[in-house]
Amino acid sequence: MESPDQVDYLSGKTRVFGIVGDPIEQVRSPEMITAEMTSRGHDAVLVPMHVLPADFDAFLPQLLRMRNLGGLVFTIPYKARACALASELGPQARIVNAINALARDAQDRWRGEIFDGQGCVEAFRRRGIALRGKRVMLVGAGGAGSAIAAAVAFEAPASLTIFDADVARSRSLAAAVMRAVPDARVSAGALTLDGIDVLLNATPVGMLDDPRMPIEAHALPRGLVVFDAIVKPECTPLLALAERCGCTTVRGREMMRGQIARMVDFFFARG
Repeated sequence: MESPDQVDYLSGKTRVFGIVGDPIEQVRSPEMITAEMTSRGHDAVLVPMHVLPADFDAFLPQLLRMRNLGGLVFTIPYKARACALASELGPQARIVNAINALARDAQDRWRGEIFDGQGCVEAFRRRGIALRGKRVMLVGAGGAGSAIAAAVAFEAPASLTIFDADVARSRSLAAAVMRAVPDARVSAGALTLDGIDVLLNATPVGMLDDPRMPIEAHALPRGLVVFDAIVKPECTPLLALAERCGCTTVRGREMMRGQIARMVDFFFARG
């Protein structure tokens, strides 16, 4: 029987994982990844770690020396910056030069990979929404947007247009995806809904209490499929508008479910 002065889900043997970001209160990974690890029989917990940008370069290398640290998840704004911590990058990470997971292997090296794009594609697959042959507009060419662009390009959309406020960044991403997926029709372009079947938001606009939307619009075409990578709130201002307009919506939480299983596989693969 459990003692009244202790719990049965945490001990000195528990393997520790963390999610690093700024801000951090919006993340759902601590609950969801811990649940996935526990359901597989792992004595492990993932905890939030609020690290300021000015502290990142000094703090993270020291954190990686912790012997019972099994891995880290990275969120805004660290997905690109965290690549420098990895001894080896996985195939998706090499395309987009960003990671959202870092795992310790059997040789005590740190391997980095990004799972946002795989999670987005999996969310669409689970909903039965095909990306093949669709005209897709992606807003945001940062870490999450880069991973989503790469993964979506492999699904053979009719076109994939990437918009970012930083035009050079959107052009660089489009070129990188084209090198990895030569047959894909990928370009950097203006933010528009004309002739678009699927709208993907991979920016932080609308996170937490931010009332803004990543696109200026008072109405959306009813036939549009709208995805928002933001997890909290679950219904962002963009998704709320889309639902009022009768659009099909895919939420960030669905993307997170899609990537968690693969991320936990990555954490516990000791090759």
